[in-house]
Amino acid sequence: MSETLASRAAVAPPTSPLTIRMHADDNVAIVANDGGLPPGTELPGGLVLRDKVPQGHKLALVDLPQGAAVLRYGVPIGYALNDIPAGSWVHERLLKMPEARGLDDLPMATRGAEPLASLDGFTFEGYRNPDGSVGTRNILAITQTVQCVAGVTDFAVQRIKAELLPKYPNVDDVVALEHGYGCGVAIDAPDAVIPIRTLRHISQNPNFGGEVMVVSLGCEKLQPERLLPPGSIPISDARGADEEEGLDVVCLQDEAHVGFMSMVDSILRQAEQHLKRLNARRRETVPASELVVGVQCGGSDAFSGVTANPAVGFCTDLLVRAGASVMFSETTEVRDGIAQLTARATTPEVAQAMVREMAWYDEYLKRGSVDRSANTTPGNKKGGLSNIVEKAMGSIVKSGSAPIGHVLSPGEKLRTKGLTYAATPASDFICGTLQLAAGMNLHVFTTGRGTPYGLAAVPVIKVATRSDLARRWHDLMDINAGTIADGQATIEDVGWELFRFMLDVASGRQKTWAERWKLHNQLVLFNPAPVT
Repeated sequence: MSETLASRAAVAPPTSPLTIRMHADDNVAIVANDGGLPPGTELPGGLVLRDKVPQGHKLALVDLPQGAAVLRYGVPIGYALNDIPAGSWVHERLLKMPEARGLDDLPMATRGAEPLASLDGFTFEGYRNPDGSVGTRNILAITQTVQCVAGVTDFAVQRIKAELLPKYPNVDDVVALEHGYGCGVAIDAPDAVIPIRTLRHISQNPNFGGEVMVVSLGCEKLQPERLLPPGSIPISDARGADEEEGLDVVCLQDEAHVGFMSMVDSILRQAEQHLKRLNARRRETVPASELVVGVQCGGSDAFSGVTANPAVGFCTDLLVRAGASVMFSETTEVRDGIAQLTARATTPEVAQAMVREMAWYDEYLKRGSVDRSANTTPGNKKGGLSNIVEKAMGSIVKSGSAPIGHVLSPGEKLRTKGLTYAATPASDFICGTLQLAAGMNLHVFTTGRGTPYGLAAVPVIKVATRSDLARRWHDLMDINAGTIADGQATIEDVGWELFRFMLDVASGRQKTWAERWKLHNQLVLFNPAPVT
């Protein structure tokens, strides 16, 4: 960064003009002041603004002739369509977006970074599971094979929460794994494996403790045994030797059900057996290496790559040093940073796996006759992000500096430590769903525009990029990274704050705001298979 925010002393929030330049080669900077800066404002170096520049938006530091590369993060984020005088507001309508970086002749595992120094002695209080994983919450999950049963299951879950859950105080919640899949699809199509394994692996999430039950309609294409074949759910040690080890399924079309309430009562009876076993579980001290963290951003703005994402990236390095597992994702955002990612791969094979995922996305865009510019939303642009190239540069920094050791395809389960690229779309809900399937037990979500996004299955820690958002959404944002831009904290300060907060949340000592309000979004399965 130009002024290296990480080294700036703590001061009061800025009242004088403050701009942020990310790289020594940059010929633009963004305005940090709340409300932006009016025309005629003189900056510390003597440059006078020709236009009003909103907060987070770019201003030209030098004259930019037509065709000149506009540099931010030290890379061209666009080319000037017309002459842009110094002091002008530089926005998306003045820029031609660069072509996407080709997927040939990329640097493959060339950075050669040494593994990060280990970070020992950090622990949290978690729930050990029969398969060796560790949960941060103790939740009963009710898996559904098809959308047809969602209404009945939801009715039953409300009764479980009202009538049964108070009897089992050590159980945190009951979650219905609702989705839109299961029938009306080409269930045998090659790509159908993705939504099926996604739902299967979500059912195995560490926060469910192996106590999974299923609600089925009966006639759907996705039969329970296909979704959860024998051996896919480890049997809890709390089950008695005489208890049946088969899959616990309530089938609504079963002839034993006479009327709606009969179905609901069956779900409650089966749920109570799982609640009893979950209630007997207790937290125990485990090393921080048992954390499986998914990092994501949504409602991004120009500060995402300045404050929140760099702080998350610093925290990512802390987690990797502690032996934990961290996933970063969002193929549709990071595609333009592929050269940076392949260079950081631990092996050429890992680099090639990332290229494979990006190639799939390129082909997907080609089939739909659209281009990657569609990713940048109206809110992103209002927050100062001109295009997907600029957005990508800020998104990648969530991954920190650790070598990238693994790549997961959509719906796969994570089985390794360290830093992993989990290939997902950038859609908040699909990305969160796929990271759940990979096995995350804690989620970190950065936002600049603001979003009440949440997940029922894992705690979601929300990190604000700007102090203005943190003040306005004071009971939705858990961490304020805007203090970095204000000069009140460094990237390292906020990174450590987030790391320690994560340990407290994982231990149940703290609840996130999303948990307190019980905010959560529906699971959205990534389904490239055709509909019938």
